[in-house]
Amino acid sequence: MGGSYVSSGPGAKLKDVAALAGVSVGTVSNVLNRPEQVSVDKKSRVLAAIDQLGFVRNESARSLRSGSTRSLGMLVLDVRNPFFTDVALGAENVAEDHKHSLILANSAEDTGRELAYLDLFEQQRVQGVLITPFGQVLERLETMRARGIPSVLVDRLARTDQFCSVSVDDVAGGATALTHLLSVGSVRPAFVGGPFTLQQVEDRYRGAADAAEAAGVSLQLFETPDLKFERGRQIGDLIGNLQPDKRPDAVFAANDQLALGLLQSFAANGLRVPEDIAIVGFDDIDFASQSSIPLSSISQPRHLIGERAAQLLFDEIDDENGHVHSQVVFTPELVARQSTRRHTPAITQHG
Repeated sequence: MGGSYVSSGPGAKLKDVAALAGVSVGTVSNVLNRPEQVSVDKKSRVLAAIDQLGFVRNESARSLRSGSTRSLGMLVLDVRNPFFTDVALGAENVAEDHKHSLILANSAEDTGRELAYLDLFEQQRVQGVLITPFGQVLERLETMRARGIPSVLVDRLARTDQFCSVSVDDVAGGATALTHLLSVGSVRPAFVGGPFTLQQVEDRYRGAADAAEAAGVSLQLFETPDLKFERGRQIGDLIGNLQPDKRPDAVFAANDQLALGLLQSFAANGLRVPEDIAIVGFDDIDFASQSSIPLSSISQPRHLIGERAAQLLFDEIDDENGHVHSQVVFTPELVARQSTRRHTPAITQHG
């Protein structure tokens, strides 16, 4: 890791810094990468040697002295999902206002990758972390805060007063989606999504299931291992092969990527949307309105989520002792498009 700090101008090396400071090469490396493991005296001597030899760029030297860089880490579930891209852009706007950079990382819904990136953020001494958690990482985040790196949960409600969070009311969003499908004539609705270890999926399903129960209808479940487009296509093929009387007449997909995969599969299987089966997604990404059949979706304020999360993070960075954790919850809204347009059968003339 130390190479990233080397100035290309003077050509000084670790051993030169070590010789001037009167310490070992390992001590110099620790100052660069693990300063908490080095005594104050040795750290001061190494930093003085670094300055004298021009070994470290000015910004890096400043970062070493302060113990952090002018950057934030952001870890999302799926960087390919345009929803997270838009959230990151909102956070980046606020970071730029504070003259910070934003490092975007992708956990890919994998606990090992998630922990590895948190380790990397800590090694890079980012000033704070924005994270959409996948695994059980709150304890890890608490450890990072104790070491001076606070965090804010993004697109996930913090069910504890130990963290700030910015999210939407996913239960309300799920209820809105299902109620809309019932309003356009659905009597056999289905939910497509997963895994249920993701709180967003659990909440969206719960909202839809509660709305279905209140209306006296059954909600069929097609669980998926992730929320990717390809899973939507796979479930769409499964639904397309069902007998008409067993097939749902409407689907609420846990996100727009799944919904767009369903839409593509239904077209390939000869199912008409919305005449044979209606679809509503969640997130209202840009592709939702641009698909061959514009997709109805539950809209989240994507940029605003990122902006608000970054603002809360800087509030804690700037005023650690006086900061009060808060949970910001936005209300999602239905954007109805052609994929759920009410279909009125033609009147047949008799006689």
